[in-house]
Amino acid sequence: MDEWQTKTAALLQADPWRMACLRAVRAQQLPDWYLAAGFLRNAIWDAVHQLPQTPLNDIDLVFFDPAELSTARETQLEQQLAAQFRGQCFEVRNQARMHLKHGHSPYQHCGDGVRRWVELPTCVGVRLLDDDSLAFFAPFGLALNWSLQVAINPDFPRPEVFAERVAAKRWLQLWPQLQINLESNNF
Repeated sequence: MDEWQTKTAALLQADPWRMACLRAVRAQQLPDWYLAAGFLRNAIWDAVHQLPQTPLNDIDLVFFDPAELSTARETQLEQQLAAQFRGQCFEVRNQARMHLKHGHSPYQHCGDGVRRWVELPTCVGVRLLDDDSLAFFAPFGLALNWSLQVAINPDFPRPEVFAERVAAKRWLQLWPQLQINLESNNF
């Protein structure tokens, strides 16, 4: 692990709620899974801002199973996890089918979908391994999250969607130290 993964692992391991979420998902024995996006990103931003846990509008669970492409499994997992974590909304997506929604060529693994998300700090995920260690997926690194830099994904730029998300999610109101970069070619 690099220093940012070590720092992030310590942050998560000190958070009983996030660890409970990770244990619950690990128990599902999904192939190639991560709790992703705001689950990890927001924890880091809260820590840097010295804030208590900000509410998540949803908990993104992604996995990769090309043998089971129906949405029924996703719905069942969302309901099961929401029942286990009252008041929380889970959004579960099999990345083996998400290329169809976005008009991409088929993804090869879970991270192939995650690395295409709109902004760089959101392209992150974490899973709890059987030995209770944490494995991260962060194709652009975790240092960016800790630096509070928010930039458009330069590999798949969608500036209009990026600007809409920043405004709709009220990121600057929640985390005023964020540095938003609206230019896709500056990162």
